[in-house]
Amino acid sequence: MIHNTVTVAHISDLHLAGRHDRRSLASLDRMLRHFNERKIDHLVITGDLFDTYMPAEWPVMREKLREHDFCSWERTTLIPGNHDLITIEEEMRIYNALNPFPGSRKRALQERLSGFCALFGDLMGGDGEIKKGFPYVKVMRFPRVSLAFVGVNSVWPWHRSDNPLGARGFIDPAEFRALSQPSVAEALRGSFVIGLCHHALRVYGTSSPIDQAFDWTMELINRDEYLAVMQELRTNVIVHGHFHRFQTYAMGGVQIVNGGSFRYGPDRYSEMVIGEDGSFAQRFVTLS
Repeated sequence: MIHNTVTVAHISDLHLAGRHDRRSLASLDRMLRHFNERKIDHLVITGDLFDTYMPAEWPVMREKLREHDFCSWERTTLIPGNHDLITIEEEMRIYNALNPFPGSRKRALQERLSGFCALFGDLMGGDGEIKKGFPYVKVMRFPRVSLAFVGVNSVWPWHRSDNPLGARGFIDPAEFRALSQPSVAEALRGSFVIGLCHHALRVYGTSSPIDQAFDWTMELINRDEYLAVMQELRTNVIVHGHFHRFQTYAMGGVQIVNGGSFRYGPDRYSEMVIGEDGSFAQRFVTLS
């Protein structure tokens, strides 16, 4: 039977502590079983798979996805978060001992990102893009719906004054230039476009000094530039994580969905249904 809709599940910020994190892994098993029971067409994970940089533990995520038939280009799309690539304690020790130049920290982060892409690249861009990293464009042709994902990396190197918690985000302008190429818009033509970014485009956004200070430590620095590129690409929806709150909002005419945190809400996720006519419906689902 051919369906005229595609259903996408979105989770974020799992913050797994590795193989010994039995409680979270059991919750992940439960969630993935639910996705199969619900016949979810595709799964999106917007970063912070792990609680800190631990590449030796990364394979456990692939193993869990594989156990439930989600470890493939057709079933899952993901991006990293700051916790996947940064260890605050390590950064501070290195800084206090060596005071490395910012350029060296940027290179170190790039090496970690390359390692992440080497392991998870088959769940991101197309075959020719696996080695390239970010940004990536992934176009999927379902029987009645063409669905496209545009993934960017928003993880920014730790810095004592500019990024003291390692939680502020910044997207390399080179990614914007790559996405602004005419060939990208052409590849996305006729598809329902979903943008993937780990960092939130909105945190609290209040006049409270305390909230504003928190906003600063969590913000996507070049949010406006990112949003402008997404608008140019006629992006329908942007999904993200980072700020652990399940919420929806809009900016610049683009719908935005915050996938909250699986770590703190392991029984909740965002469900998006896309129709062949371009219709879109979103809701947060709580497992019973």
